[in-house]
Amino acid sequence: MTEAVPVAFIGLGVMGYPMAGHLQQAGHPTTVFNRTAEVAARWVAEHGGRSAATPRSAAEHAEVVMMCVGADDDVRAVVYGDEGVLTSMQPGSVLVDHTTASAELARELHTACAQRDIGFVDGPVSGGQAGADNGVLTVMCGGDPDAFAVAAPVIDAYSRACTLLGPAGSGQLTKMVNQICIAGLLQALSEGLEFGRRAGLDLDLVLETISQGAAGSWQMNNRGHTMVRDEFDFGFAVDWMRKDLGIVLREGERTGAPLAVTALADQWYRAVQERGGGRWDTSSLIALLRPPA
Repeated sequence: MTEAVPVAFIGLGVMGYPMAGHLQQAGHPTTVFNRTAEVAARWVAEHGGRSAATPRSAAEHAEVVMMCVGADDDVRAVVYGDEGVLTSMQPGSVLVDHTTASAELARELHTACAQRDIGFVDGPVSGGQAGADNGVLTVMCGGDPDAFAVAAPVIDAYSRACTLLGPAGSGQLTKMVNQICIAGLLQALSEGLEFGRRAGLDLDLVLETISQGAAGSWQMNNRGHTMVRDEFDFGFAVDWMRKDLGIVLREGERTGAPLAVTALADQWYRAVQERGGGRWDTSSLIALLRPPA
């Protein structure tokens, strides 16, 4: 059994809401903050724990503080300033950022925390809303081993894999690898399914067959059949993927990494947005290949 420690969770979106719930369910006394106070109140009514009016007050007595917000600027807004978490976190506590953000921000936060004798872990996640709901996320971590050793048993409440990949920023860089692989794979899956449709194949039967071989993947198993039925009103939104791919492409420009397919995928996702599909699942790339109705 993991020792219960007081924790704070900042950001109760589609991922953070269930993640914080798993913390409370696992026995960690959890204080939450959300910009929309009504969401925090609903979370408390559902899970117990308590809510706070500011990030500062949420983090005041926490040994581990988690964040899962939108982007770099959102993270800075809840970390710094008079009401930021760093103003109340105690020496020896640990800040964990589950936001998919830049590696540069992770290194910045590591430095700011170290100046206050606070540990820092960048821990972006993979597994989508279903993974958060079911507590089986994959968490990719960067940071110092001592900080990771404190955070990992707490993260265990909503993860099935939690790995330290290197110093601060390594988690975010690994999430970038993850998104590069997903974007290219989904385009290939889209093209394969549309090829099969035009060839007159039974696509459900095709998926059942090829998923057992070398072409099999999480995306094929979990998105293939819904792609066939043009169902996209769930899952990881195109808007979020474009935000992530923007981070990837900026990092690729900085390092000189070739990202030709990723750049194309970003353009295709922009086309989905222009069709009004910004909140569709990322598997909606296939919609671009279908002839107009």
